[in-house]
Formats: sequence, structure tokens, C-alpha cells
Amino acid sequence: MRKEEKTQIIESISAQIKETPNFYITDISGLNAEATSKLRRACFEKGIKLVVVKNTLFHKALMEMNNEEIALLYPSLEGPTAIMYTETPNAPAKLIKEYAKDGAEKPALKAAYVQECSFVGANKLDELCNIKSREELIGDIVGLLQSPARNVISALQSAGGKLAGIVKTLSERE
Repeated sequence: MRKEEKTQIIESISAQIKETPNFYITDISGLNAEATSKLRRACFEKGIKLVVVKNTLFHKALMEMNNEEIALLYPSLEGPTAIMYTETPNAPAKLIKEYAKDGAEKPALKAAYVQECSFVGANKLDELCNIKSREELIGDIVGLLQSPARNVISALQSAGGKLAGIVKTLSERE
């Protein structure tokens, strides 16, 4: 591979990371063509872009980011590597866990960079599955903000006629 080709690949990897900053470093080696095709189809359905990369080129693209948190991922770039790029932070983790339930050893999680945090090692899979997406967090916040208002409205509705009597009595005292 010529130097120009390598430079183009590094630039495309950098552009992909800027476009979708959440990515998982996985190992899909040993999968046959049918299993690989099934995995790619599952990734496509969940909005995950699966790309096999050369470790040295991916390492150089990550080094250009000049980020201390990303530097924690460098040791995981050994052996066959596939990158799962995603907009939804926990989608690849759930997909990997789904495959593990079926008894498949691959894809295997090596590391992940999700929401500007590094997760290194397969033992972080459960933690990654529990990460909430931006939309889920917004929904939780809205629910928390609506809760006090719901309680007040509920109390007023359950009081019903009692509340009207209390207001009438208070107004007559003046």
C-alpha cells in the first residue's frame, strides 16, 4: 500500500470519528462468511457502521485526535480489529451481548469510546449496555420535571368538592 493510500484511509477514519464520535473496537476474526454477513445485516438494522481496519492506520487516526481519553484505547489495537461506529451509544454493546446470549464468542468487545469516555476490556460490556442515549436522558428529565406538577393536579382533583367548600368558607370570613 502506497503512502498516499494510507493517508487517504487515515483521513477517512478521522472524518468518520468526527461524524460519529461513539465507536467500539471489536474482534470479529474467525467468523465465516455467513456469520459475518448476518452480523453486518444486524449492524445495518441498528444503525451501526461496521468497518474492518488496520490497527496501525486506526492508531494513527486516533493519535491525530490528540485526546488523553482516546489514548487509553491504544493497547487494545492488537490482533484483528473491526470498528463499530454509532450514533446510539449503547446499540453495539446490546448487539454484542445479544450475540453472546446465543453462545457466539464473536464479536468480542476490546474497547469502546462512548460519550467522550474510554471503556477498555470485555468486562465493560454490561456497563456500556446501561448507558442511556441522549433522547432517553431528555425523557427522564422531562418526567422528573413533570412529576411535581402531576402530584399537585392529582391532589386538587382528589379533593374535588372539599376544595370548593374550603375556598368558599375562606372567602366568607373576609
